[in-house]
Amino acid sequence: MEEDNNKDVKKEAMEWVKSILLAVAIAILIKTFIFNTTYVLGNSMYPTLHERDRLFANKIPLYFSGPDRGEIIVLKAPDATNKDYIKRVIGIEGDTVAIIDGKVYLNGNVLEENYIDEGAYTHIYGDNYWEVPKGHVFVLGDNREEGASKDSRYFGCIPIDTVKGITSFRYFPFNKNFGKIE
Repeated sequence: MEEDNNKDVKKEAMEWVKSILLAVAIAILIKTFIFNTTYVLGNSMYPTLHERDRLFANKIPLYFSGPDRGEIIVLKAPDATNKDYIKRVIGIEGDTVAIIDGKVYLNGNVLEENYIDEGAYTHIYGDNYWEVPKGHVFVLGDNREEGASKDSRYFGCIPIDTVKGITSFRYFPFNKNFGKIE
């Protein structure tokens, strides 16, 4: 009887180990291929995102196409190791982006940017004209105060393969900002 009890305990322990390993494997697959979570450090995306906001970054669209204009992305920082940036896509391959007198021009037309503060002035730090090459995007932070955002004005267009996900949902804090990101 005691031997049967030991077998039952061992069998149940093995079932628990298998279940835990399966759950860990599924979590790793989801985090690697489907979505990840990230949080905001700094104010480069203010007023859209705030310090300590927590976001979901969806990876699935990246398997079928690159990010589109207006989407907020998480990207591997081109000027730092083990660091990510969160920025808004302004231009995609084939687009031209110019910053003239504090306004952003996309393909020759003033870009309507209802996500930045009214009257915000977009500063330049050297170049003011970019042609977005194939396989790249041009990104800006929503905070256009001088020095508030390291983005394509500093490091140029970024390769799409450095994009880690597209963010469209804020899951923390649980206040008026919870939910879909515009």
